[in-house]
Amino acid sequence: MKALLAAATLLAAALPAAAADYSLDPTHSFATLEAPRFGLATWRGRLRLTEGTLQLDRDVQTAGAEITIALTSLSSGAASVDQALTGPGGLDTAAFPLAVFKAERVAFAGKNPSEVAGSLTLRGRTAPLTLTAIRFNCYFNPLFLREVCGGDFEARLKPADWALGGAAALGLPDEWRLVVQIEAIKQ
Repeated sequence: MKALLAAATLLAAALPAAAADYSLDPTHSFATLEAPRFGLATWRGRLRLTEGTLQLDRDVQTAGAEITIALTSLSSGAASVDQALTGPGGLDTAAFPLAVFKAERVAFAGKNPSEVAGSLTLRGRTAPLTLTAIRFNCYFNPLFLREVCGGDFEARLKPADWALGGAAALGLPDEWRLVVQIEAIKQ
């Protein structure tokens, strides 16, 4: 029996650990859209990330993610622009209140994700989107008494990929910067 237990222990030590599950902390996770309006100052709209899961094993460099974005939460401080962007010619949040990003491939630099390639479903259309890490870190949070991982990621997106034709009428260009800020708590 001792030999069987020793063999099982050695086998378990030889196998890679399973990726840990993390849940998005919606109070510290947001997406920001940025684009110069009429070629002048940069318009910024902030969106809440409402739900999300992250699977991460930094030692064996595996990861996965799925994040839900509340499009109805768009806020830039310019109510008329927000209203136009959330209306039928824009995000059409009455028909499509949520967007979903699903990771399909994650590249690492050392122990941290450096690039997340996946797909974004917005307005009923799915198109590829690659997020590049600006920064990423994990730490033990003394309030939650658990590990928290997160960082900032950015991408360039083209509104035409999701049929956002109304953006041009608002003076927004055909390419926007997307910045995603996430914090996820280990479960």
